[in-house]
Amino acid sequence: MSHEQPITVSVARTILPGYIRQANAWAHAGQELAREWPGYLGSGWVRNGAGSHEWHMLYRFADAESLRGWEQSEERRWWIDSARDMMETTRVERHTGIEGWFSQPGDVSVVVPETVVPPRWKQAVSIFLPFFPLSLLANFLLHPLTQEWPLVLQVLLNIVILMPLMTYVFLPITTRLLQPWLQKPHARRPLRREEN
Repeated sequence: MSHEQPITVSVARTILPGYIRQANAWAHAGQELAREWPGYLGSGWVRNGAGSHEWHMLYRFADAESLRGWEQSEERRWWIDSARDMMETTRVERHTGIEGWFSQPGDVSVVVPETVVPPRWKQAVSIFLPFFPLSLLANFLLHPLTQEWPLVLQVLLNIVILMPLMTYVFLPITTRLLQPWLQKPHARRPLRREEN
């Protein structure tokens, strides 16, 4: 079973003078292309300040295989080639897990965050599904050993055992299995036209 974590790629690019508007349009176009790619989790870009020419462009994929598929695609090659005259790539970094979103130095602001954040009820369901059977199993196995203990110590032992299992094993598996459902964009209700 694969335990790969999401990968965030941070690419530092220097935008040449006079190309700020074009670079904005180019970054939007790249997001539109990547959004439909399997395993895409989100993208955006940050700048060190309004006058800065260095942009940190971020994109995130569910695993190394889906990232490799995007990076080797003809669509991405065409997109990168279209910007050769207006920017230079100065640094590329890869981060696993969630820390990649928060590792950029400086006073930055996200211009266009694209990650689909699941509603809280979906997050609650994804936690409940592994936690309930795991908690039930832990109570069943530990009860003969801890039934004479004070309740607070029984609960403490359960938490000490279950928390790392949930964090490092079961939640990553559950969120990977439920990813299409968790990352599904929210349905937007059509606007009603008012009758005059």
